[in-house]
Amino acid sequence: MKDLTRGNETKLILLFSLPMLLGNVFQQLYNTVDSVVVGQFVGKQALAAVGQSFPVIFIFVALITGFGMASNILVAQNFGARKTERLQAVVETSLAFTALFSVAVTVIGIVFAPAILRAMGTPGDAFDDAVLYLRIVFVGSFASFGYNTLSAILRGIGDSRTPLIALVISTLLNIALDLLFVVAFGWGVAGVAVATVIAQTASFAWTALYLSHRVSVFTLSLSRIRVDRAVFREIVALGLPSGVQQGLVGAGLMTLTGVVNQFGTNPAAAYSVAGKLDSFAVMPAMSMSLAIASFTGQNLGAGRKDRVHRGLVSGLIFSLAISGTIAALLYFFGGFFVSFFSGDAEVIRIGSEYFRIVAFAYIAQTIMFCLNGVLRGAGAMVVSMFITIASMWVVRVPLAMIFSYHWGTRGIWWAIVCGFTVGMIAALCFYCFGKWDKRVLVKPEVIAALE
Repeated sequence: MKDLTRGNETKLILLFSLPMLLGNVFQQLYNTVDSVVVGQFVGKQALAAVGQSFPVIFIFVALITGFGMASNILVAQNFGARKTERLQAVVETSLAFTALFSVAVTVIGIVFAPAILRAMGTPGDAFDDAVLYLRIVFVGSFASFGYNTLSAILRGIGDSRTPLIALVISTLLNIALDLLFVVAFGWGVAGVAVATVIAQTASFAWTALYLSHRVSVFTLSLSRIRVDRAVFREIVALGLPSGVQQGLVGAGLMTLTGVVNQFGTNPAAAYSVAGKLDSFAVMPAMSMSLAIASFTGQNLGAGRKDRVHRGLVSGLIFSLAISGTIAALLYFFGGFFVSFFSGDAEVIRIGSEYFRIVAFAYIAQTIMFCLNGVLRGAGAMVVSMFITIASMWVVRVPLAMIFSYHWGTRGIWWAIVCGFTVGMIAALCFYCFGKWDKRVLVKPEVIAALE
């Protein structure tokens, strides 16, 4: 547990955000390693196939992450209040919900994978591999979803270290298995999919064993898992807005992928690579946004609005310094980084063109994320959700369709820049002129328990 209402704002913000940044880095390495291995050892069609799966998987992971956030809050509340029986019910209901959700997603994924990929306009020479990769990953969705839920529970009782250790172990295992299955065994796209499932299962098993043997505040047992209706309603009420927001973002990414797919395999492969590198570029802002949200909630609850502004400024300086450096590297050396994923000259050219345009969006994206962190921490969830969804569905997706008709893939890249710029302006206007500091919905002691 951390008290963010006292002490140097910059030091608190940095120390609080760094573990989350490390966790996000290792989380992203999963799909990135898959893409590097298939791009270098199988081909650009396989690279495009793996890239097609990302927005599809993102939607379901986003939904379970939203509900995991709800579990995290309820665990933190009951742990902080020492309500052991209620805490046990939250844990059991969360796990039961995750199990049911995993079964539903697995069935949907296996049955509808071809239809989903056709709707996205997946290039024909990448279609079969994309279906195979997606179906294998969906078979292992129980491990991915289970890890997310168990990690949320651990963070709720104040443990952010164990999920990070599990991620490090599973990422290293994934790299080793990718090389073994693809390079040594020649399994192609199926190899990286199987490696991902095994690695995710390892992270799930690690956290489950830790909770079973090292945590005494509740009991983790399959025989005791049941659904408490009252807790279930609370999880849905808290988790649905965040899940819907992220799900709509995922649907937007899927739509953008479909727009890119109209131009063939080379742009699809380049966009797949760009998405992986984009994720690393935005990680500092994502981690800082989470840190600022907790910092804001505690300090507004303590009546220290002055610290909120100073914390935001410190967070912006830190995250902009990192994101700006990454943006400069990708702007000038984007083609070099794309070459790690594919040796195809046209894929490298398109990827380089992408970063020559989209690198400008990283600054706007960072500012938007940090400001949204303040809004969420103050309880203005709906405003933050509206800004995120509007920047995607009101600006980015429609402009991508319009601009691509006139300027091809370059138009899509400029639409991305426009989307984040509008989102940044909207968040900045509400921060400067809105009454976000009057919307505190979560008690400071509850937010503190999240750490």
